[in-house]
Parts: sequence; structure tokens; C-alpha cells
Amino acid sequence: MKHSIKFEIYHDGEYYCARCFDFDIYTQGSTLDEVIKNIKESVNLYFEDAEPQHFKNEYDGILTVMEMAI
Repeated sequence: MKHSIKFEIYHDGEYYCARCFDFDIYTQGSTLDEVIKNIKESVNLYFEDAEPQHFKNEYDGILTVMEMAI
């Protein structure tokens, strides 16, 4: 069974912040596009030393949950 790596994205007033639910990964960016790019980069760096085949078999993507104020 494959899983997605889940992130919560929220705006702290100055930056968009992203916190991973599953692993100790946190990043931020000035825009949504930047924080999404930083999430992908952070995940790749976090698993840099992991066995690539194991990682590919276990996870199939990144899922983000966003908090919106209306």
C-alpha cells in the first residue's frame, strides 16, 4: 500500500509555512509557489540517504492541506 507524505500549509502573517505530519520536515516560503517548491526540495533532502527503491515503493506523492482564513 502506497502512502502520501502529508503537509499542512498555513500563513503566519509574513510567510507560508509547511509542516509535515509524518516526518520531521518543516519549510517556508514567501509565496505559495515558493513553499510548494521548498516542500519538494525538503522531502528530497530528508530522504537523500534513504534507499531509493524502498522510498519509491512506499510513497507515491506529496499531499498538502491548507488552512484558509475567510
